[in-house]
This record gives sequence, structure tokens and C-alpha cells, in this order.
Amino acid sequence: MQTVGSAEERISVKFYLTAILFIIFDVEAVFLYPWAVNFKALGIPGLIEMLVFLTILLAGFLYIWKKGALKWD
Repeated sequence: MQTVGSAEERISVKFYLTAILFIIFDVEAVFLYPWAVNFKALGIPGLIEMLVFLTILLAGFLYIWKKGALKWD
């Protein structure tokens, strides 16, 4: 099969940045599943800890949004 295009084409750095941000937030979301499964056993302290975790996650998301890391211009 013949190749199409050149092997030396450049890929935008924004693509890699978006991929890294997706992986970071995807891994963080994985921590929500065990918490949801054990929610009754963890009680109120577990709820407070998860709210702190989600607050930190939201702060990171707002930071990258403000910096313009999610814009694809």
C-alpha cells in the first residue's frame, strides 16, 4: 500500500496539550468510582473529603480554562 502524505508533517502542540489534559482529568475521575461504591460506609467524613477533592479538581479546571489551554486557535 502506498503511503499518503509526508512523514515529516508537524502536529500542533495544542493536540498534545489537549491529550495530556484529558488523561489528567480522566485519571482524576477514576477516583470517583470507588468513593461512590463505598459512599454509605464512608459517611459524612468521606463526603467532606470528596468535596475537597472535587474543589481542588475544579480549581485546576478553572485555572487551565483561564489560561486558555482549552482554546484550539
